[in-house]
Amino acid sequence: MATMGERNAPLESHPQHERTDDDDGSSRDSSSEIKGPTLEPIRPASRISRKSHASRDRLSLHRERSNNGYGVDDLIDHSSDDDVEAVQLDAPDALTDPFEVAWDGGDNDPLCPRSMPQWRKWVIIFITSVGSFCVTNGSAVYTASYADMIAEFNTSRIVVTLGLSFYVLGIALGPFWSPLAEFYGRRPIYLASFLFFMIFLIPSALAKNIQTMIISRFFQGLAGSAFLSVSGGTVSDMFTHDKMLMPMAIFSLSPFVGPSTGPLIGGVMVMFVEWRWMHYYLLILSGALLLSIALFVPETYHPVLLKRKAAKIRKETGDSRYYAPIERSTKSIPVTVGLSLLRPFQILFFEPMALILNIYTAVLLGLLYLFFGAFPLIFTTNHNFNLWQVGLTFTGLLVAMIIACCVTPLWNNFRHTLKERRRKKTGVLKDEPEDQLPQVIVGAPLITGGLFWFGFTSTPDVHWIVPLIGSGVFGLGMSFAFTGVFTFLVAAYPRYAASALASNALVRCSFAAAFPLFGYQMYEALGFQWATGLLAFITLALLPFPYIFFRYGKRIRQRSRFATAT
Repeated sequence: MATMGERNAPLESHPQHERTDDDDGSSRDSSSEIKGPTLEPIRPASRISRKSHASRDRLSLHRERSNNGYGVDDLIDHSSDDDVEAVQLDAPDALTDPFEVAWDGGDNDPLCPRSMPQWRKWVIIFITSVGSFCVTNGSAVYTASYADMIAEFNTSRIVVTLGLSFYVLGIALGPFWSPLAEFYGRRPIYLASFLFFMIFLIPSALAKNIQTMIISRFFQGLAGSAFLSVSGGTVSDMFTHDKMLMPMAIFSLSPFVGPSTGPLIGGVMVMFVEWRWMHYYLLILSGALLLSIALFVPETYHPVLLKRKAAKIRKETGDSRYYAPIERSTKSIPVTVGLSLLRPFQILFFEPMALILNIYTAVLLGLLYLFFGAFPLIFTTNHNFNLWQVGLTFTGLLVAMIIACCVTPLWNNFRHTLKERRRKKTGVLKDEPEDQLPQVIVGAPLITGGLFWFGFTSTPDVHWIVPLIGSGVFGLGMSFAFTGVFTFLVAAYPRYAASALASNALVRCSFAAAFPLFGYQMYEALGFQWATGLLAFITLALLPFPYIFFRYGKRIRQRSRFATAT
């Protein structure tokens, strides 16, 4: 595959060269290793069989990896290896097509998002991070209005809680929107997501009954989930792997800051205005974000930008043979969406490491959403807190998450240390997916210890700051665990990273939707201490698994049908 450096002379000779794939899926050009010009005639299309032509398209797509979550590897049809042989034997020039458009000079191409000025990249990171905050904040801000809605709609607490659960269920479906970005890019998903998010906020703000509230809340989560599922890839669109650490850490923090600050924002609104204003607040925020995205967030998805570049070259040269890899994709939207629906379940059924780690993170997110009901009950009963004061009790979790973000460089240094030890032992300098698990190993006892701390200090005779610190310890461990598990899934299942993360999101959000439905009743039945203690024992049972996978994960991956074996 070659990039045309001389667009106005498409039939001139081209140096023969070979493109090879690195471990991270990026392509590198080895033409610099060949001395002297080598003339290679352009073979007519008739020399290439239809079968070989389709295979070349798939290989081109394989080299142009997606940062979307649902990568182009998911578009490759691996049903027949004979097709690859056909390309190599029947049409050797198919792998060096001079009309396939790529970035000129790699990331230095002016059209490549990675060549943007730093200030513009950070503006985009800020806007997308606030967008993630808005969607996740919408789930938790609702919890402060329970009492008012129960009185106004003449319903029960469990029914009102369905508004939270259905919202999170909508978010759970988010990863399955990602394939649409493979065809249309990220920007249309952003705009459509917040447009529909705003539309479905209107009936919830004006609701006259609880049925309207629950239904509109589900579609809010569903619309907002499309933004959450696609926006993470924007970071990798603009930053190389060695510069991605800090922007990704900041971006990853925003979906957890949203739920942590939701009860405080909602509590202040309910105390000083009325409960409907929390929906007006989300409507105003999402409208401002929609405008900001329209004005300041361009398309960053590489395959779509290459498609635009190819169209520009065709227009400038009048030569219709130039094309971008995405234009030769043989997959349709239904097939791509179908794969995105099937593979997460295959990973859950056939990958024990992914299943156990998914359950672990699901329990943690379920606990976070369960606390939306437990914190008001505990702190109003034990310490006579009012609604906005209860909202402040979630700042322990917020501070812990910020601390976890700040220590991210330390984990990166530790991974480099592990890689250097491996080099001294084996002579090979390489990363292993298990290098991501030490922060989960450290986070696991913090989670269990923080829960025991919070649970058995939740009594009226213990100062309120003590259980609050315990919740912060839990939040710190939870942040370590989430970051480690997410990065491990991406590293262990590189070809199916999107499906692995989709399986995690499905299980995680299902638990988050279910836990609030029984949490309040559990705390009333078991008491504040033993209700939290029961949850702590559940995390205690899961505590050894991160260490087991760290020690023996490579052996397990060798027997896996989806994970990398080395």
